[in-house]
Amino acid sequence: MPPRTRITKDMIVQAAVEVARQSGYESVNARRVSEQLHCSTQPVMYHFSTVEAMKRAAYALADQMHSEYLMTIPPGQDPVLGIGLNYIRFAVEEPQLFRFLFQSGYAEENSLLEMIDSEELIPVLAAMQEGAGLSMEKTREVFLTVALFAHGYASIIANNGLEYDEKLVAEHLERTWNGACLAAAQKEEQHEETV
Repeated sequence: MPPRTRITKDMIVQAAVEVARQSGYESVNARRVSEQLHCSTQPVMYHFSTVEAMKRAAYALADQMHSEYLMTIPPGQDPVLGIGLNYIRFAVEEPQLFRFLFQSGYAEENSLLEMIDSEELIPVLAAMQEGAGLSMEKTREVFLTVALFAHGYASIIANNGLEYDEKLVAEHLERTWNGACLAAAQKEEQHEETV
């Protein structure tokens, strides 16, 4: 008889993410996760005393996966447009995980304004600042504009309200980026003239 597989906490979290990916975060529970792992519910409940704790751990892993996906930009592509397109592509490819991350209430930041100050966003803002040649304050304003645009597109797509057309989305995203950068640069010039 082969030895029994030891079910680790990491295995449970990965299985919970897989359940969320396949069926939605609402389906994550001890029974569904144990079915995914082909085990009883005992190891799941041993590592997680509540389903809520297991969902929070699954959320953290899905968030890490999302961040890695965002930052995987093809060589030669503008980093800002690449990140924006990746954000929307993630919603196309992983609609259930997108809803878990952005429409479930599990995000630690309660608003976009709180997210803009998170450590995870520093590399994104640094890439944007380099690409736009703006101050960090104006880069944050540009980020908010582009992020709201990309999030709107991604949310509509993830909820089956729009068919994904990458060429059209890329054109809209580029216009949004260019317009936001132009407006921010003009504001900076006006501010410098009044000082």
